[in-house]
Amino acid sequence: MANTYTWTIGQCDRTIADGMINTLHWCVNAATEDGTVSAGTYGSVDLEPVDAEDMIPYADVSEAQAISWAQSALGGSEGVSAIHAGLDAQITEQQTPTVGTGTPW
Repeated sequence: MANTYTWTIGQCDRTIADGMINTLHWCVNAATEDGTVSAGTYGSVDLEPVDAEDMIPYADVSEAQAISWAQSALGGSEGVSAIHAGLDAQITEQQTPTVGTGTPW
C-alpha cells in the first residue's frame, strides 16, 4: 500500500521593496491509502536570489510554484524522497510500534 503525500506552503517571507521571496515555510503530510494513519513534518528553507528579469511577481506566484521551489531547495528528488521516507517510517511505527511508554501498574 502506497502512502500519499500532500505538500503545502504556509508562509512566504519576502522583501517588500521588490517582492522577492527569500524563505518558504513548508509542510508535508503523509497518509495511508485508507486515510487511517498519518504523519507530518514541516520546516523552512531559504531561496537563492534570482535576477530581476527572471523573477515572478509576488502576486503571480502560485502555491504549486512555491512548492516546486521549496522541493528544489531541499535537494530536489533526493531531498523529497528522504522526507517521504521519514514520514513512511513514522507511519510504519504507528502501525507496528517498536517502542512503548507507560507504567506497568
